[in-house]
Amino acid sequence: MSIKASFLTHEVLNQPRPMPAYNLWSSDRILRDCVEREGGGWAAEHLHWHGGVCGAEMMPQGELANAHKPVLHSYDRYGRRIDEVEFHPAYHELMRHSMAAQVHSFSWKHEDREGAHVVRAALSYVSGQAEAGTGCPLTMTHAAIPVLRHSPALAEEWLPRILGSVYDPRTLPQAQKTACTIGMGMTEKQGGTDVRANTTRALRQGDGSHEIVGHKFFFSAPMCDAHLVLAQAEGGLSCFLLPRVLPDGSLNAVRIQRLKDKLGDWSNASSEVEFLGATAYPVGAEGRGVATILEMVALTRLDCAVGSAAGMRQALVQALHHTCQRSVFGKTLIHQPLMRNVLADLAIESEAATTLAMRIARAVDRAPHDAHEAALARLVTAVGKYWICKRAPAFVNEAQECLGGIGYVEENILPRLYRQAPLNSIWEGSGNVQCLDVLRALRREPEVRDALFAELYRVRGQHAALDREAEWLVKALNDTAVLEHNSRYVVERMALAMQAALLTAGAPDAVAAAFCHSRLDGGHGLAFGTLDVSAPMDELIARAMPEL
Repeated sequence: MSIKASFLTHEVLNQPRPMPAYNLWSSDRILRDCVEREGGGWAAEHLHWHGGVCGAEMMPQGELANAHKPVLHSYDRYGRRIDEVEFHPAYHELMRHSMAAQVHSFSWKHEDREGAHVVRAALSYVSGQAEAGTGCPLTMTHAAIPVLRHSPALAEEWLPRILGSVYDPRTLPQAQKTACTIGMGMTEKQGGTDVRANTTRALRQGDGSHEIVGHKFFFSAPMCDAHLVLAQAEGGLSCFLLPRVLPDGSLNAVRIQRLKDKLGDWSNASSEVEFLGATAYPVGAEGRGVATILEMVALTRLDCAVGSAAGMRQALVQALHHTCQRSVFGKTLIHQPLMRNVLADLAIESEAATTLAMRIARAVDRAPHDAHEAALARLVTAVGKYWICKRAPAFVNEAQECLGGIGYVEENILPRLYRQAPLNSIWEGSGNVQCLDVLRALRREPEVRDALFAELYRVRGQHAALDREAEWLVKALNDTAVLEHNSRYVVERMALAMQAALLTAGAPDAVAAAFCHSRLDGGHGLAFGTLDVSAPMDELIARAMPEL
């Protein structure tokens, strides 16, 4: 043996090839079917274009943006305060691509067409698989628009640039920019979710503006061009638009104290700030800050559900890609019976999550014109946000297990997806907040209960387990003495019943039957991969398989 040959210790065999570039829209049969069913099929060409960009250019940029976290520069080299957050160029490219696709604005640019919110949710869904961190400023910018419309003068000034599609990260007054992004700052150290405990003050000035004095403990995406904030005015807690740069080009009196060192979401910056008499402008009626900002929160909660469903989909794609190529004990993993059970179980969970998220988007879309859809949106946004976001961490971890040790290594996308997975269950209200919001809606707006059962009864008689679930929900909602105590369990079963009804109406019979049996009828264990032998494993995996 030659000396050269003696250094050749092994040949790399039985290792999958890396995931190639692919179109995240055209490869996803479930998403395409959902968007068509919920009224967004007319934008298929636009979605196809953005899906291709996401699966090619944006995937590697997402990796880079997360490998290089944002850095805060409080001062320039001469000692001047600049409060500037530096992002890796890949982050700016991700924002450029997403804003060009109108991830932040599609709903409003096409609001005369039915299904515009469904299309926009699908755009966010494919973007979020490439990189989730940019979803924070994109979501808040999208959700700020109906809030700003409460103040026509502000809307006239800001909306043209908020709707702009040419990303502009420069530190300039909004009038000089091609497009603007909007952030949000609500929570403070002493209050958290209880924003009525906020102590930040708003002092009225002679020109109608206010000076904001106080702090925010979570101030999302601090480089946005403006933030919607809550502060105590003379008439009570009120909402304000606080620009980053004033019309004369000077920085507003917002001091970034530090960036949060987060578990995940590494590409995006979250911060703590203090307001030293910062200039802001009232949005909506004084004293109605919570009601005003909740319009924004309703839309961002939808995006939490969409984002979690997107992360689940990408984790599943990675697991399917790996198991199709890796052999163990003489068979590829995907043909091993126990692995097929895991993959099929993940597939049905992902399909149910995507189906519910897109149905919520349609309810939001139709809410201004349809009382039933408005009531349904009021309820199932919180229900879906609770359940889909809760399922994501365990789902991604199971997908990691399909890859084995390599699924735990940072060269793979799955660790990033896993770090990201808990975020959406915390952002815009934890699980308890969602459940209490469901109870509040049921108590104050009886029509939301009617809307829920109207959806469930549309498929009455098709699956006995679903019929029994509807009957159980009626009794549970009537037992008001223990409803708050049991609300997590009740909301979980609401979500499963809605998913079962939607799959019954829109998916093949065998898929809907498998979901009802496994999720409603006790035919499932606590872990993924515990489907009954009667489940249509081949069909579930085939429906989920990316069409590369």
